[in-house]
Amino acid sequence: MAKSKLIKTHERIAESVVEGYKRIEEGVVAGYKEIEDEAVGSFDKMADHFVDQFLTRDGESVAEARARLTRQQKEREEMKKESEERRIASQSAMQRDRQKTENRKAESERKAGI
Repeated sequence: MAKSKLIKTHERIAESVVEGYKRIEEGVVAGYKEIEDEAVGSFDKMADHFVDQFLTRDGESVAEARARLTRQQKEREEMKKESEERRIASQSAMQRDRQKTENRKAESERKAGI
C-alpha cells in the first residue's frame, strides 16, 4: 500500500511539473510571437515609408511602386542570365575554334614528318 501511495504522489508531482513547464513554454512562445509580429510590423511600416519617400513616381501608390520595382528586378536578373549564357556560349565557341586550330596544326606537322 505504501508503495502505491508513493507512486501516486510521484505521478501527481510529475504531472504538476509537466503542466508548469507547458504553461511557461506557451507563455514564452506567445511573448516571442508578439515581439516578432511587432518587429515585422515596424519594419514593414519603415520600408513602406522609405518606398513612399524615395521610390514612388508621381501618382503611384506604395504597392504599385513595389510591384514596379519587383518587375524591374526580375528583368535585370533575366538580362544578366541571358548575358551570362551568351558569354558561356562565346567562350565555348572560342575553345572549339582553338581546338580545331591545334588539331589542324598537329595534323599538318604529322604530314610534314615533324
